[in-house]
Amino acid sequence: MKRVLVRSVFDAFDYVMEHYYPAGMEEYGGRKDTYAVISIQDTHTGGFGIRFAENKFCRGVLTLLFDDIEHEVDGAVLFSEETAEQIIRFIRKMNRKADTLLVHCYGGQSRSRAVGAFAVRMLGGNNSRYFKEGNPNMHVYETLVNVWKTGKESRAVRHTQES
Repeated sequence: MKRVLVRSVFDAFDYVMEHYYPAGMEEYGGRKDTYAVISIQDTHTGGFGIRFAENKFCRGVLTLLFDDIEHEVDGAVLFSEETAEQIIRFIRKMNRKADTLLVHCYGGQSRSRAVGAFAVRMLGGNNSRYFKEGNPNMHVYETLVNVWKTGKESRAVRHTQES
């Protein structure tokens, strides 16, 4: 992947639509890059009602439901190690298939910023701007880093690669 974009759900939709063009009018399409989407949605509404789909430009979609919390809260879903494993596997799978990793949550400020910061780190980049310019959910970020460092997802990755 060449870049990681962190957006609100509204800005993510706009980015995706910049790839659209009417049948037979490909020259009117604004963007030509390929992308993969990590769509982070809230649990209390069962999501935002928007689902991204694979197509000519979209090489993969991972839709996740967890809430913007940093500790257990009644009625809310806390980010888990299992969800971290899903994200790590998805980034590895999409790394050579897509130019851009598009990560969104509702506001594009906390959960998606944490996942974006982690993705940049995992891919070998400098993620400091994610912390200087915003407020990533540190529970999400630290869980991702810990799972990645301990290699907990490696068993699942090996199993997926062998299948």
